[in-house]
Amino acid sequence: MLSPSRAGLGWGLLGVAAFSFTVPFTRVAVASGGMSPLFIGSARAVVAALLAAAALAITKQRLPRGIQWGRAAVVAGGVVVGFPVLTSFALTTAPAGHSAVVIALLPAATATVAVLRGHERPPMSFWAMAVVGAVAAVAFAALQGGGLSGMQWSDLLLFGAVVAAAIGYAEGGLLARELGAWQTVSWALVLSAPLMAVLTGISIAQQPPSGTPLEWAAFAYLAVVSMYLGFFAWYRGLAIGPMARVSQVQLVQPVMTICWAAVLLHEALTWPTILGGMAVIVCAGIAVRARLGQWASTAKS
Repeated sequence: MLSPSRAGLGWGLLGVAAFSFTVPFTRVAVASGGMSPLFIGSARAVVAALLAAAALAITKQRLPRGIQWGRAAVVAGGVVVGFPVLTSFALTTAPAGHSAVVIALLPAATATVAVLRGHERPPMSFWAMAVVGAVAAVAFAALQGGGLSGMQWSDLLLFGAVVAAAIGYAEGGLLARELGAWQTVSWALVLSAPLMAVLTGISIAQQPPSGTPLEWAAFAYLAVVSMYLGFFAWYRGLAIGPMARVSQVQLVQPVMTICWAAVLLHEALTWPTILGGMAVIVCAGIAVRARLGQWASTAKS
């Protein structure tokens, strides 16, 4: 039987694997211009909210109480509204590989918010390896995506997406300890459904969506997996925690994302990139294992 710490990492890695397709599939969905960024960012949340409402009703889940509604709203603002909408607009001009340059900062951002919000006290060795891992992830993504020079408007949107997701991840991980993993994302989706439905209506009025079967399939993945099912595993992993530690498995997400971008979008994948990706994975492994004994003793005390 897996220890709680290893179980948290396992669930977190499963969530990261699901999320690693998000950037390439968003790029596929916006490729022809038939679906506007606003439609992709909002309509996928509406589809996920319908699934969430059905799941909550069928299983007769209790309503959140008091401040839990406000915390669910924070989760919704971060991962249902902020990250999807901002990345959808950014990816109309930014290639998937370059986008990973900024998104590679998400593990460090999530760990920081988790420490501030959850009052976790990871050892200094963890922070050292988290910084090394973040630098390695950014360097790897920059190698594939064309470098960090020339800040664009799309980069600012991606920075905003990282901040939004980090807040939503950390608050969602804490709330999942009270409501449950899938229940947390479900209530966040339901809470944001009215706003996202209005935005979807506006986007359709401005530009009726159209696309190839491949583009609609990419949209379906974004709605069902990236926006909903992937959070089942991710929030469960964060809830088991420690959140700061589990969040570091996201360091492998740029590697996965750029591999999928090479397969799906035919972006270049070279041997230096492969070796750089292996280095990122090693850094991720060291980060999540940093001072495991100290963490275990802290948890017991």
